[in-house]
Order: sequence, then C-alpha cells, then structure tokens
Amino acid sequence: MRTYLRAKVEGVITGVNLNYSGSLTLGKDYGEDFEEGEQVDVLNVNNGERLTTYIIRGKGLELILNGAAARKGMVGDRVILLSYEIL
Repeated sequence: MRTYLRAKVEGVITGVNLNYSGSLTLGKDYGEDFEEGEQVDVLNVNNGERLTTYIIRGKGLELILNGAAARKGMVGDRVILLSYEIL
C-alpha cells in the first residue's frame, strides 16, 4: 500500500478555541475535498508547527483550531491542510 496526497488547501486561522475537546472547524466554503471526521495534517506556515487532527464542518471560511490544537497557531496565521489516501 502507498499513501498519496488527496487534497490540499491553504487558509487563514479565523479562531482558536482552547475549551473544546479537539479538532479543526473547517468552513464549507473550502470546498467538498474535505469531509467531516476526515483526518488531516495542519501545517502552520507562520510558526512551522504541524499537527494531525480531524475535521468538523463549520460555516463560510471558518478555520478554527480547537482543543489542544489551539496552542499550535494564532488568528491570522496561514495554514496548509493536507488529506491523504491509502491505495
């Protein structure tokens, strides 16, 4: 089996919510390439932090780091989201 990059999108963190059990809120305006519950890697361009989490759907262009992930970035940071497929 091999792991391939399936989807990639760039965005800007619009919020951080430390008091949440975890995940990344991703607005529907980022497209249909990412599904709720899907595992993603989040690469913070501003500070070099990387994390793996899962998606919950939000509104518009929301991109919110929740729970422990909230410590990995700040509002305004540019991030790259990566999703993979194993074939």
